[in-house]
Amino acid sequence: MLDPGLLVGFVLASIVVLLIPGPGVAYVVARSVSQGQRAGLISAAGLSLGALAHAVAVSVGLSAILLGSATAFTAIKLLGAAYLMYLGIQTILSRQTPIVGKPVKAASRSRLFLEGVLITVLNPKVAMFFLAYLPQFTNPQLGSVSMQLALLGMIYAVLALFTDGAYALLAGRLRQWLARGLDGPVLRYLGGSIYLGLGVSTALQTSDAFPQFPGDFSNLDDCNPSGQSHHLIVPQSLLALPR
Repeated sequence: MLDPGLLVGFVLASIVVLLIPGPGVAYVVARSVSQGQRAGLISAAGLSLGALAHAVAVSVGLSAILLGSATAFTAIKLLGAAYLMYLGIQTILSRQTPIVGKPVKAASRSRLFLEGVLITVLNPKVAMFFLAYLPQFTNPQLGSVSMQLALLGMIYAVLALFTDGAYALLAGRLRQWLARGLDGPVLRYLGGSIYLGLGVSTALQTSDAFPQFPGDFSNLDDCNPSGQSHHLIVPQSLLALPR
């Protein structure tokens, strides 16, 4: 059960946060520019499922345990960075020239979706964001905090699907416009360069930019121990969005 007042605040705040372009939006835009709107929409769906996975991990206390280890943080971060760089190099070196209006093959759709999931799951900043953000909208007096966190994460993932999907549609329109003056390889290089930039950005991530989380999150009631409604606090560092 969620507090209705907190839920309204959560939805409004999340929409504002999601509309600010971040790495996730850049990834969706790169997909739409290089492969079309459908590819961007599928990628957006993958990113949303990855975000939901992080929310579930936060709700069961797994994220706090992983982020408490510098080794685990670095390993996940480098895996995510390496995967993005791999996608960038693969896109640039691909001999397949993007064709405007050409549908994504069925075999490619599942791969696009899975890549979106992996990119989000392998980004530790998403877990940090949820650890700092979601607990502000929970109230232990209304029941299990773990369940509330999972529900909030689900709502956030759905909202992200719509906002990222909107960016995918806009980028698809941009692709059609660019295609009038640019040849296929240029679009491919543009998309690949975005992936490489995201990979470098991910590799340079540190946990220092994020606030220290109060309490022991293995006990989820510590997320909001007073049970009172909190004023929304979204640190400026969190607005450099991980998703």
